[in-house]
Amino acid sequence: MAPVGKVLEKLRAKADPSRLEGMAKFGMNTKNRLGVSMPDIRRVAKETGRDHTLALELWKTGIAEARIAASLIADPEKLTIREMESWVGDFDSWDVCDQVCMNLFRKSPLSARKIMEWSRREEEFVKRAAFALIACLAHYAEGARDEEFLEYLPIIERCADDGRNFVKKAVNWALRGIGKRNAALNAAAIRTAEAMRTSGSRSARWIAADALRELQSDGIQKRFTA
Repeated sequence: MAPVGKVLEKLRAKADPSRLEGMAKFGMNTKNRLGVSMPDIRRVAKETGRDHTLALELWKTGIAEARIAASLIADPEKLTIREMESWVGDFDSWDVCDQVCMNLFRKSPLSARKIMEWSRREEEFVKRAAFALIACLAHYAEGARDEEFLEYLPIIERCADDGRNFVKKAVNWALRGIGKRNAALNAAAIRTAEAMRTSGSRSARWIAADALRELQSDGIQKRFTA
């Protein structure tokens, strides 16, 4: 059996179609989905190991769990712009988008460039990917300079008027993520949210109110004053 077939066999062995109904309730696209849990997908990927060529073949299957597994075994150093564009253009579910950004795209040196480009694209999941990437970098990029994240705040403010559910939630996620990195970025994110709160856009006002609720909370503020 070809390597891609072996991975699919393992995923199908762990599939539980009864999970699909619950996944649909959380807004996941259940078309071309087996019903495999994230822990099981991660186990299969770990057993498989790093294999960029296999990752590209798994992506072509169109199966959601295979695509998430692909993001875990792909090599970010070998990832090309063409591959990133191909994958982002295939996104059709928020969880696949977010997992690929978290597991793979954020580790690529091309990520900053793609954030700028994708934030200007109109496709819902391509635009979501830009802000999911910002959120993932805010959480994981420990050595990143504050200036890198300050550059993303105007993009967040510009795109906050996009009322599509999967975009506005990612914009909100990105703003909150930046504001939780440190005291300086917290203050900058709060200023951005305050400016958005007076916007004529209902979406921007929702993002601002939700972000301020967390960023100004006692728990977050105590973290920076301790």
